[in-house]
Amino acid sequence: SLALALADVIQTQAGGVAIDALFIDEGFGSLDDHSRDEAVKVLMDMSEGSKLIGIISHVSELKQEIEDQLVVSKDDHGSHVKWQIS
Repeated sequence: SLALALADVIQTQAGGVAIDALFIDEGFGSLDDHSRDEAVKVLMDMSEGSKLIGIISHVSELKQEIEDQLVVSKDDHGSHVKWQIS
């Protein structure tokens, strides 16, 4: 919520600078199930507007809730990325 509020303040104070994308890595793993569900619900509601909101997380439960994902994996040959679009 701090990152989202900061983006709104910057947008208001910076004379019309638009922040259309925001990436959040705020420790979803420390939230209980209810709090995590509520946070994801708010972020999904916000993303239906004009903002792109990306969540950076290793939490397995989030993988089930987020439809479109850029998945990063690592093996002996380096890092790899792939899109999983629903």
